[in-house]
Amino acid sequence: MFNTDFFKKLFHQLKTDPIPDLAATLAYYFMLAIFPLMIFVLAIVSFVDIDYDEVYVLINDYFPGEVGETFTQIVLDTVGEPQGALFTIGILGTLWSASNGINAFIRAVNRAYNIEETRHFLKLRGTSIILTIGMVLLVVITLVLPVFGQVILSFLEEYLFIPPELGGLLNNLRWVIGAAIMIVTLMFLYWISPNKKVQFKDGFVGALFATFGWLAISFLFSLYVSNYGNYASTYGSIAGVIILMLWFFITGIILIVGAEINATLRHMRKTEKKKV
Repeated sequence: MFNTDFFKKLFHQLKTDPIPDLAATLAYYFMLAIFPLMIFVLAIVSFVDIDYDEVYVLINDYFPGEVGETFTQIVLDTVGEPQGALFTIGILGTLWSASNGINAFIRAVNRAYNIEETRHFLKLRGTSIILTIGMVLLVVITLVLPVFGQVILSFLEEYLFIPPELGGLLNNLRWVIGAAIMIVTLMFLYWISPNKKVQFKDGFVGALFATFGWLAISFLFSLYVSNYGNYASTYGSIAGVIILMLWFFITGIILIVGAEINATLRHMRKTEKKKV
């Protein structure tokens, strides 16, 4: 599968497609969607009793430098009381803003497969909203599971009577479970997005690359920003926004490369079948 021919085709595809431009488009729409998404997530969080220290650690683990500090202040100011109005506003704002980002993602995936988008506008928007819901679930589960893992386990132990040993195992595996959920969600995105019929399993390799690539790049980028990047002195009060845009840009590249990997593998499989 991963022979010399595969890497040649993949590198040719990466050079041919305007991946930086597509990633920049994704970063722009992600930026527009992040605050409605935050409102939506915070509205959910505000109904649950959590440890604020864990929230602080979680946010600063995922969001580098000034971005983490900015988000931390917003979160800790919001999660204190239930926010019913925020929940409704967050749903509407997230679906509309993030679906534009998903539309950009769909265009990038179609470009990876070298196909044109011919679906009706309403069907395409409906597909975008479905994928947006999937992305929201991915963000909620991936970011919230480490914090609420203990809360969920306590509920399972109290009401479903699972053994404490099993609860301890699940607690230790909650990061692994979060990564697995992220892989499955990305497989769903890579399955639904292209304007051609592909199998669900065809998205596995790209989703695997995107998941671990995103985790690794985010970790390294966080280290760089925290220890070497001096954005605050250069950009002043907008340093957090600049860092967030760079992070979204890198995330967009990772997602698009995952789609390119899936498209290249599918092309090679079709070529091999024709030879047989």
